[in-house]
Amino acid sequence: MACPGPQPEPGAGPAQPRAAGPAYDTASDATAVVAGNGTVVGWTRSAQDLLGYRAPEVVGRSGGALLAMAEDPVRVAGIAERCRAGVGWRGIADVRRRDGGRIELDLRVSASFHMDGRECFLVSGRERRPERIVGQSVLDAFLAGSPIGMAVLGPDLRYVWMNDTLERFSGVPREHRVGRTLGEVLPGLEADSIETLMRGVLDTGIPVIDYEYLGWTWADPRRERAYSTSYLPLTDGDGRVTGLCYMVLDVTDRWNAQQRLALVNDAGASIGSTLDVMRTAQELADFAVPRFADLVLVDLLEPVVSPDDPGTWPTGVGLSGPELARTATTPATTSASGSGRPRMRRAGMRSVREGCPEAVSRIGEPVDFLPPPHGLRFLAEGEPVLIPVLDPDDHAWAADQPARAASIRAHGLHSLICVPMRARDTVLGLTTFIRSDTPAPFEPDDVLPAREMVARAAVCVDNARRYTQEHTSALTLQRSLLPHTLPGGTALDVASAYLPADAKDGVGGDWFDVIPLSGARVALVVGDVVGHGIGAAATMGRLRTAVHTLADMDLPPDELLAHLDDLVLRLSDEEPGGDGHGGPPVLGATCLYAVYDPVTQSCTMARAGHPPPVVVAPDGRVSFPELPAGPPLGLGTMPFETARTTLPEGSLIGLYTDGLIEGRDRDAELGMARLGGALAQRGLSLDALCARVVEQLVPVPQPDDVALLLARTHELSPDHVASWEIPTDPAAVAGARAEAARQLSDWDLEELAMTTELIVSELVTNAVRHATGPIRLRLLRQSVLTCEVSDTSSTSPRLRHARTTDEGGRGLFLVAQLTRRWGTRYTPDGKIIWTEQEISAG
Repeated sequence: MACPGPQPEPGAGPAQPRAAGPAYDTASDATAVVAGNGTVVGWTRSAQDLLGYRAPEVVGRSGGALLAMAEDPVRVAGIAERCRAGVGWRGIADVRRRDGGRIELDLRVSASFHMDGRECFLVSGRERRPERIVGQSVLDAFLAGSPIGMAVLGPDLRYVWMNDTLERFSGVPREHRVGRTLGEVLPGLEADSIETLMRGVLDTGIPVIDYEYLGWTWADPRRERAYSTSYLPLTDGDGRVTGLCYMVLDVTDRWNAQQRLALVNDAGASIGSTLDVMRTAQELADFAVPRFADLVLVDLLEPVVSPDDPGTWPTGVGLSGPELARTATTPATTSASGSGRPRMRRAGMRSVREGCPEAVSRIGEPVDFLPPPHGLRFLAEGEPVLIPVLDPDDHAWAADQPARAASIRAHGLHSLICVPMRARDTVLGLTTFIRSDTPAPFEPDDVLPAREMVARAAVCVDNARRYTQEHTSALTLQRSLLPHTLPGGTALDVASAYLPADAKDGVGGDWFDVIPLSGARVALVVGDVVGHGIGAAATMGRLRTAVHTLADMDLPPDELLAHLDDLVLRLSDEEPGGDGHGGPPVLGATCLYAVYDPVTQSCTMARAGHPPPVVVAPDGRVSFPELPAGPPLGLGTMPFETARTTLPEGSLIGLYTDGLIEGRDRDAELGMARLGGALAQRGLSLDALCARVVEQLVPVPQPDDVALLLARTHELSPDHVASWEIPTDPAAVAGARAEAARQLSDWDLEELAMTTELIVSELVTNAVRHATGPIRLRLLRQSVLTCEVSDTSSTSPRLRHARTTDEGGRGLFLVAQLTRRWGTRYTPDGKIIWTEQEISAG
């Protein structure tokens, strides 16, 4: 080599190998190819950027012209011999820039190689800066000991030269690589795409820096590795690209760290999309296969899988880890075999093989698997278990898990990680990650992402478990508060529908009711409590109970709403923030209360801030009776008023909440028109009509609860009613008894004659003695026999227990014993004392 002699670093021997120093990027080094006679035959753009010379100005000329130092032929010859021996050389040289300036370079010369039939050397250098002049022990040997693999390829993309690092990366000896292409040497890499990229560098002369790819190599055929490469074109004196130099760095550790971080981040977005325990467990399995494992099994404790069934909760579950461990031997937490294994159920699994043939248990089946030799304490307190190499012939597996050992052997399961699922000091189950098709076993670095994935899934499972418990409690509460039957009696045919705002929660504050009253009358009520959830349901239950109590007192609708309004005010004062001094109420509700009398076919109604009812006449005409609006319950500012309407036989009356008519357009008037049109449909049963109306008006979930109560009216015909005017004369009592007896005979109810005569005698006698006329006796025959005596007095008789020495006072006591129920209701003209007797089926 005829170039003048660059000088080695001070204190350094002639190109002695050095200890590895900190790695650095060499892709930006100025690189050139120099022939054995010192002529430059290849010039890169990085060399042009550093020294200012373009390729046509350098290629074909002696490289010595670039040196700004005295020639030393003896040293140059020594360097050439060393490079021909395959060792390479590095040192320091002063180089002349195109602008006349001088620059000190850290210069490296490769071992010799042949290109186009002539001996060549790869010369690379970078500017030597003061902060990098730290001595021979810090810098790596550029070619022989560099952590960066380097190679020179000819224009046909066949290897011309490579360093030792690249040979170590690939596991392919130098003699098997030189003269071959990348695809011929390493067919497992992305050979086609990489060679296409290199051809682009040859065609355009534009280098490609930091191109990353994944591949398998002969040096490590079981594990996929990541590489970062840079491709630099080599040009001749005419500027033509005659080959390229590429550098490759193994970045597998960095790539694996990035993949593990991305895996954990993506898990948070993919797991826990629902509040369903089984779905969450399956989402964990679906997410981890195949990007982390080839088979994932998620097993949850029995009470976690069925949190809505209190009977399955074993002792210790839901406790902290140590508490569960202390109860590990209780029958509720262990399998029937008493082996100390937990009672779990397969909640999720996924495999790269269709149908998961490797799994011993299916979804929903009981499981008691723990990795040998661990016991129940492992779930409560244990750390994740890594088994890099599964040996099915190991005694622990063969004796303790024979079925699983057979599956391991049959399907080639070779590596395993078991992670206990715990959240908020609650033990939930176990997740197992297994590899079979993936040749690389699990490593210790894989335990952390496995733990993080399971931890995130465990929080979601625990949230789902807690939600299911609370949701079940709320639904149980609401089911206990809503009516199970709607007793319309002979006066009404009734149908109802309830649709919560959140179909998943199923808990709201709307309610409806049908309450039998005295005198064959029936009360219809519908209400709406502000808000949703268990709080609104609890308030609804209190109001519904209050309405039943007030209805039993036979209060008219306006008085009943007034008492209900007082109750809501008191409830508001009991709530946090209620001041009882005219501030805004914490609780709020609306209500409509209607009483239908089948004898008179009249319906008396009052409302508290609630939409009016809808009435469909027998001829199909739809109307919304005009009712005084009244304020919502809990304001206590205005009185309530009643309105009366007549409902002929076969009329349909509908009570509803605003969620049915407002819809998403929030137009109540348009919603009422749609409701009237839907109710006018003919040819449907009442239940079918009720369902059809809700389906038409609420086709999609609404932001408010929906309740609909439909009732078709029946008249109590005159042949079921008998009444008489009774004179205010004690002698008229006997005549009243006789009239009642004759009427019962006409109704074929002779078995009730004696009891009815006694009741009539007592009630009429009390009216004659203690009240004023007119007095009226009325008998009603329906599902029960009703006896009513009305007068103009507002004083109600009082049931008392007479002493043995009293001559009277036992009449009402006897009446109470002989009837199903009895009571008093007040009218604008006085009161009515009524009784009811059961009528036998015969």
